[in-house]
Amino acid sequence: MYAVFRSGGKQYRAKAGERLQVEKLDVEEGASVSFDEVLLVGEGSDVKVGSPLLSGTSVTATVLRQGKSRKVPVVKFRRRKNYLRQGTHRQFFTEVEITAIGAGSKAAPRKAAEKTEARQPAVEKPAAKKAATKKPAAKKAAAKKTAEKTTATKKVAKKKASKKTSE
Repeated sequence: MYAVFRSGGKQYRAKAGERLQVEKLDVEEGASVSFDEVLLVGEGSDVKVGSPLLSGTSVTATVLRQGKSRKVPVVKFRRRKNYLRQGTHRQFFTEVEITAIGAGSKAAPRKAAEKTEARQPAVEKPAAKKAATKKPAAKKAAAKKTAEKTTATKKVAKKKASKKTSE
């Protein structure tokens, strides 16, 4: 039996006894983890697909180790612009071994309940009056530009007038 589950923004296909490297989880080594976001469970032609998730199904795993992947070069380059930035990146991961696939264990419903509590929408606060504070600033900037233009034209006019009177 295999399952497709979601963790860390990625989807993984797993069988019981398989080892996977998933995005870093904040769990100690040797601890048990259950993935509740199961998208698909199947074996042969008997496949159950969720829309989008299968309720009451989870994938249980044991954390083997925490680690960092190999170094990946990062290059930012713009041709003919004298721009080159080079660096490296190492992604953190958690290696897990899948222990069971199927109906959620006793620990899984608690975690699901905690997630639903965390997803409760926060009480909406009244919107701040940000738009009102930005408009006067825009008017002030526009007023400064027009003032600069008028003073510039006056100076030019004065210089021309002074040349004419001297001749």
